[in-house]
Amino acid sequence: MNADTDDGDKLTRRSWLKLTSLGMLGPAGICGLVQETLAKGDLPTVVGINSLSGSATVNGVAARVGTLVKPGDKVATGRDSTAVVVIGKDAYLLRENTSIIFEPSLDDPGVLGGIVISAGRLLSVFGKRAGAGITLRAQSATIGIRGTGCYLEIYPRRTYFCLCYGEASISGGGMAASKTISTTHHENPLWLDESGSTMTVENGPFLNHSDAELILLEQLTGREPPFVKMGEIMVYAPPADHFDIAAQLKGPSEQKTTTVLEILPINS
Repeated sequence: MNADTDDGDKLTRRSWLKLTSLGMLGPAGICGLVQETLAKGDLPTVVGINSLSGSATVNGVAARVGTLVKPGDKVATGRDSTAVVVIGKDAYLLRENTSIIFEPSLDDPGVLGGIVISAGRLLSVFGKRAGAGITLRAQSATIGIRGTGCYLEIYPRRTYFCLCYGEASISGGGMAASKTISTTHHENPLWLDESGSTMTVENGPFLNHSDAELILLEQLTGREPPFVKMGEIMVYAPPADHFDIAAQLKGPSEQKTTTVLEILPINS
């Protein structure tokens, strides 16, 4: 193991210790599925279904840890279930009642070309790509990304999208032009509202995902998020289960957001 790798591992271990001291590896910070693994610092890269709590299916067949997932497959989680999926340079955290299709590239069916999320909540990290990159589709929204971390939640008539870091191009039904955004640390979470004839892109709160989860997913693919190099981590409160989803389904002027954010150093 070279010196660079040793330094990276030490930084990661310091990060886990800091996360533990902040309580972010408990129920409010990261799913119990990976909590014990993170505490041990042991993150085996199992391709396909990497981790599973509860139930999940691949193409309608019950899955287990080690079940292969490839372009063209549909993965769905059950109630009170969470799954981590690794495909190539990318990793995904599917929360309960989530359904996604990994679409093959039109140029090469063996390569991932896009993801369709029809229900649920999905946290994803993607390796850098040349060419067209990856396309995410959620309801009528289309999001083009490269080398990015992002989070999606599907609701009736609207989609929550947080570009955790990286660059994305957003388009949707009736939009005259796509909207390009770039972030380094959750600066611009959005609602993609489809209640009218034209999809609108509106500012939103930071919801229901954590830096600890992003660190986990990136480490599974041999990387670390840019905010680790920046030496900071975002703490989110209250826990996801306490967020008032019904309030968020109202118009922006009616929303009462209870999000609390704090940036804390992780390198001390």
